[in-house]
Amino acid sequence: MNRRTAERQGRSGERIAAWWLRLHGWRIVGERVKTRRGEVDLIARRQDTLAFIEVKTRGNAAGLATAIDEYRLRRVVAAAEALLPRYGAGAENIRVDVILVRPWRLPVHLANVWHGQ
Repeated sequence: MNRRTAERQGRSGERIAAWWLRLHGWRIVGERVKTRRGEVDLIARRQDTLAFIEVKTRGNAAGLATAIDEYRLRRVVAAAEALLPRYGAGAENIRVDVILVRPWRLPVHLANVWHGQ
């Protein structure tokens, strides 16, 4: 897959993930937010919970199984730490989530995947 196709697939997955979150009561407060430490695909809020969300889109289950690892999560956590002053006001629960998107399947939302490893 070339870079342009991968970029399109990633953006499509992020749109699907954002709608999935909205359908479950979340409000999207940031999309593709970049910092010097990394990027967060989606930032969402529901009541007093703030989630920094990494979205992975793959064509098959095997691709999704290897799409997220500790290195990628560390980058999201570093970016989330940098973004917390901007987005964290009033949040009592702050977490890092992952949403896995695959064609013709419902997204899989993995909540609170980072536990300070």
